[in-house]
Amino acid sequence: MTPQPNQNSTNQLDLKRRLIVGIQFLFVAFGATVLVPLLIDIDPAVALFTAGVGTLIFHLITKGKVPVFLGSSFAFIAPIIAATKLYGYAGTLSGIIAVGLVYGLVSAIIKLWGLKIIEKIFPPVVVGPVIMIIGLSLATVGVDMAKTNWIIALAALITAIIVVIYTKGLIKLIPIFIGIIVGYILSIFTGLIDFTSVSEASWFALPQFVKPEFNWGAIIYMIPVAVAPIIEHVGDMYAIGGVANKKFVKDPGLHRTLLGDGIATAFAGFFGGPPNTTYSEVTGAIALTKITDPRVLRIAAVTAIIFSLIGKISALLKTIPQAVLGGIMLLLFGMIASIGIKTLIDAKTNFTKTRNQVIVSVILTVGIGGAQISQGNFSLAGIGLASIVGVILNLILPNKSNQ
Repeated sequence: MTPQPNQNSTNQLDLKRRLIVGIQFLFVAFGATVLVPLLIDIDPAVALFTAGVGTLIFHLITKGKVPVFLGSSFAFIAPIIAATKLYGYAGTLSGIIAVGLVYGLVSAIIKLWGLKIIEKIFPPVVVGPVIMIIGLSLATVGVDMAKTNWIIALAALITAIIVVIYTKGLIKLIPIFIGIIVGYILSIFTGLIDFTSVSEASWFALPQFVKPEFNWGAIIYMIPVAVAPIIEHVGDMYAIGGVANKKFVKDPGLHRTLLGDGIATAFAGFFGGPPNTTYSEVTGAIALTKITDPRVLRIAAVTAIIFSLIGKISALLKTIPQAVLGGIMLLLFGMIASIGIKTLIDAKTNFTKTRNQVIVSVILTVGIGGAQISQGNFSLAGIGLASIVGVILNLILPNKSNQ
C-alpha cells in the first residue's frame, strides 16, 4: 500500500508557510507603516497597532475575502503636520476620525448609486493635481531633514533608488525599508546613534496612545484630503482583484472594502494613529508571489500587533536619525507627486482644453502657494482648500470640446 500523507503534517506545513509569508508581507509594508508616525512625531508602535487591528477590522467587514494589509497613508502626512501646528495633534485626530466617516459616507453612495457619481465629482483632472500637492507640499521638510547630514541622507536616497531601479522580486517592493537600513547602519558607524533609550526600554510596553479632542477646524481641514486615498483604494481593489482573478469590487463589493478602510481609519484616530489605507507595495507583493490567501495578510496583521507591544522595537525605531528620514523623503514625496502626473497621463487629460488648464493651475497654486480661508476659529488651507476649489471648478466650468 502507498502510505497516505499525514493530514496534520500537511496542515502544519501549510500553517508554517502562511506564517513565513505573512511576516514577509508585514516587512513589505513595514518601512512605509513606521515612516509615517516618525515623520509626524508620534510613537511608531501606535501605527503598528492600529494598522494590525485595522487590517483585522477590514477583513471582518469584507467577510475575509480580500487579501489586504492596511497601513499608514502617505497622503495624510502633510495635512497632519499642518493641522497639528494649527489645532494640536489631539485635535487633528478628530479630523482623522472624520475622514473615516467620510469613507463610510462614500461607501453608502457607491452602494446606492454606483461609482459613476464619484468619478463625476472627482475626475482625474482634480485628483491628479491634488496628489501632486500632497507630494510637493513637504519637499522643503525633506530637504531640511536631509541637511542635518547630507552624506547619510544621500546614502539612504541612493540605496532606495538602486533598489527601485535595479533589483527584482520582493526586494524591489521595499526600497524605503532597505534605504532606512543602509542609512541607519552608516549612522551607527559614524556615531550618530545613541542606544541608551533602547537598552532602558522594556521588552513589553503598551503603545503611547493619544486621546482625540473634538475640533471643527481640524475636521474641516482634514476631510477633503480623503479624496486621493479613496480614488487610490478603488484602483487597488481592481488591481488586487486582477491578481487573484476575482472581482472584489462585486464580491464582497467596493462599498464593503471602502467601509472597511473607513472604520479602520476611524479606529486609528480614536487611538492616536495615522489614517489607514490599502498598500500598493502589498498589492505588488501579491502580484509577484501569486499568494492571494487572505489568511496570510491576517497573520501579518497579528504580527504587527505583537511588534507594537515590544517596547524595544519602538525605542529602536525612534533612534533613526533625521538625515535618514530626510533622504528617504526626497524620493518618497517626489514619487507621490509623479503619481499625480501619471494620473493625468493615464486618463489622457486633454491639456489643449483651457478648462483643464485652469482647473489644474488653480489647484496647484492654491495648494502649494499656501492660500487660506479663515473665519474666527475656522480655517481652511492647503490640500483641503485646493481639493474643494478643484471640485467646484470642475462642476461649474463648461466642458465643451473647444474649451
